[in-house]
Amino acid sequence: MIEVKNITKSFENIEAVRETDLTICAQNIFGLLGTNGAGKSTLLRIMAGILRPDRGEVLLDGERVWDNPAAKKKYFYISDDQFFFPNATAKDMASFYGKHYVKFDYARFEEMLGRFGLERERKIQTFSKGMKKQLSILIGLCANVQYLFCDETFDGLDPVMRQGIKGILAKEMEERELTLVIASHNLRELEDICDHIGLLHRGGVLLSKDLSDLKCSMHKVQCVFEPDFGTSLSEVFQILQMKQTGRLVSMIVRENEEEIRRKMEELSPVYYETLPLSLEEIFISETEVVGYDIKNLIA
Repeated sequence: MIEVKNITKSFENIEAVRETDLTICAQNIFGLLGTNGAGKSTLLRIMAGILRPDRGEVLLDGERVWDNPAAKKKYFYISDDQFFFPNATAKDMASFYGKHYVKFDYARFEEMLGRFGLERERKIQTFSKGMKKQLSILIGLCANVQYLFCDETFDGLDPVMRQGIKGILAKEMEERELTLVIASHNLRELEDICDHIGLLHRGGVLLSKDLSDLKCSMHKVQCVFEPDFGTSLSEVFQILQMKQTGRLVSMIVRENEEEIRRKMEELSPVYYETLPLSLEEIFISETEVVGYDIKNLIA
């Protein structure tokens, strides 16, 4: 389990992370998403013990992460732009990480290099961005740690490679006690694989919730009422967004499907339907509530 307790981190006069609390259960895939500049990468680096928080602490299985080599052996951090030594080869980097991660599986690493078509003796500086990302993921997997911290894991990978990596990660989850924390802008990728979602905005946590529960608790509702309908819908539903075109009303509401059905039966609309929301629609709705509105960006 990862416990993020009251973490605050500033860079000069810029507060990147503010009083953030999160609990990430073991053997889950936790998706860390947020608006631009929300503090996702900063928080992930703090969780990985790379940055020291100004206040608060991160605990990994009850152990403090900062300046704790024993805790750091339990996880591998894959950055958005992984560092490799100048003139190093894939074999060189495996040897380097193998000195820190005593369970590093060299045989599997060699086998996976072959499967991915990565040359063990080729200088990494000649690799493409996607190839470097693949190598980072393979090293992280072969380190045989309990936790993987991934910043923009799928960035730079082609569609086939993304599906392949997701398949490997899913298999790892089944076969050993692996916990993944993935920070990403790609909501579609997170929606495919994550069990739990944490949404950051301006350095703070807007919500942290099981993805299936989150989807069940928010819906899009389209409805039509009689011309003389006089009830205020905002007094009946927890409305996040609403627009009306003629008599057709479209709403995004924070209600489960059963509650929507019960309320609609009482209102007796001419027509209504309840639709599920994608993670992207949930993201837009939740951030719009706190003022991150697309209408303000294009006005």
